[in-house]
Amino acid sequence: MFLIVGLGNPEKKYETTFHNMGFLAVGDAAEKLGVKFKKKECEASVAEAFVGGEKVILARPVTYMNASGRAVKQLMAKYKVPPEKLLVIYDDFDLPKGKLRIRATGSAGTHNGMRSIIGEIGTSEFPRIRIGIKDPEVNIPIINYVLADIRKEDYPLFADACGRAADAAIRFAKGETIENVMNAFNQ
Repeated sequence: MFLIVGLGNPEKKYETTFHNMGFLAVGDAAEKLGVKFKKKECEASVAEAFVGGEKVILARPVTYMNASGRAVKQLMAKYKVPPEKLLVIYDDFDLPKGKLRIRATGSAGTHNGMRSIIGEIGTSEFPRIRIGIKDPEVNIPIINYVLADIRKEDYPLFADACGRAADAAIRFAKGETIENVMNAFNQ
C-alpha cells in the first residue's frame, strides 16, 4: 500500500496558483492511472488505484496548505501506511521554476505544508517530490508569490514538471526504490 499526497489549497480560486503544484501533479498521476478523485475521507479528496497489484491511495488534503498534516496523519492511520511508503508532492520556492528534486528524506525548509506533515506524523523520514517555482524575475514576498496565478507563458513548463512528478510517483508506487526514482528524475 502506497499513499501519494499532493499539497495545495482546495478552493477554485487557488487552482492555478504556484502553491497547487502538488494538487496538479497528483491529478496528473490519477489521470495516468485512469482513476478519479471520487471519495472524501480523512479531510482529503481521494482516488484509489492499483499499480502492479498494490493499492495506491492518491490524496489532496482539503485542510488548506498549512494544516495538510492532519489529513496525512489520518490517511496513514486509516490505510496503515508506513512513512517509507508515503510520497508527498509539493511546490518549492527554493528551486528554479520547472525543476524537480526528489529526496528520500529532508526538512520542511520554508514550506508550511511540509512543516505541518512532519509535525503531525512525527518524522521527516519519508520521500518527497519538490517542484521548483522560483522565478528570478519576480520580486514579491513569498506568501504573495505562492498564491499568485501561474503566468500563461509558463503553463507548458509547469505542465511538464507536474507530468514528470506524476511519472516519478507512479514509478515509486510500482515498487522502484526512491534512489532509482531520484536517479531517473533529478536534474
